Amino acid sequence: MPIDQRPLAVFLMGPTASGKTALACALSEQFPVDLVSVDSALVYRGLDIGAAKPDASTLARYPHRLIDIRDPAQPYSAADFRGDAMAAMQEITAQGRVPLLVGGTGLYFRALQQGLSQLPEADPILRERFTAQAATEGWPALHARLQRLDPAAAERIGPNDAQRIQRALEVIELTGRPLSEQQRGGTGERFPWRVLKLALVPAGRAPLHERIARRFDGMLQDGFLDEVRALRARGDLHADLPAMRAVGYRQAWEHLDGQTNEAEFRDRGIFATRQLAKRQITWLRGVLDARMLDPERAETRNLAEEGVRMFLGEQ
Repeated sequence: MPIDQRPLAVFLMGPTASGKTALACALSEQFPVDLVSVDSALVYRGLDIGAAKPDASTLARYPHRLIDIRDPAQPYSAADFRGDAMAAMQEITAQGRVPLLVGGTGLYFRALQQGLSQLPEADPILRERFTAQAATEGWPALHARLQRLDPAAAERIGPNDAQRIQRALEVIELTGRPLSEQQRGGTGERFPWRVLKLALVPAGRAPLHERIARRFDGMLQDGFLDEVRALRARGDLHADLPAMRAVGYRQAWEHLDGQTNEAEFRDRGIFATRQLAKRQITWLRGVLDARMLDPERAETRNLAEEGVRMFLGEQ
């Protein structure tokens, strides 16, 4: 049997607030790895507190590629990520080091490794029709329609995520096939790296839920709402931009629009983050070639280090 000569890479995946960054930094202390962020919010400059972006001292000591690479007024797609990540990985490999990709955006991991299928371009007439329907019925009603037509896509998309609901329904209408089915198709090309996948998946939800609530309260104390006020004050951002639909930011924007009081904003922000974690865990449990590690167990760091050591061939 021929030996796999592809260079090595490590994927460190997990739901929000599961301790991925801390573990990635610990692994970078032990092994010749360079960190690449896989997070759809961390790409944006100015989304710091609410996105739980590693602070300046952490990034100075443990540099992460693909953080702060896009202005929040400019959308960033899975295709953009794939191109940027592949370039970063090639550069790291050329330097004789191993890329360690860390984050929780499953769509980005999937797009990177499997490629992106050729989906139809946007149809302005269809989009106008869906927007008009949402104005009378509400986006949750269109999400319910998506649930019937493409349950897998609906599981990943929130009931008020207008752009993604619209796109999923548009693809179904234009192609007659579910978006989730087409996204699974990929390009069929072999991924240029041999990958070790580590997934931080808690055995129980309660500790993760508690950590999410504590972290959200910490964000509020650190000035999260002031951060969103500053973003709003720019004048060129609006609630429908992908950056402003990130979990936490969407709820903060609505609160500053006067739609919720402080208590409701906190509850909605925590609930939305828990729902995000639930979707992330559901996706991770479908990644059959990942080594599952419970972040609540004391031995998890040692198990991760052992796995990386064996993968890299170190004794």
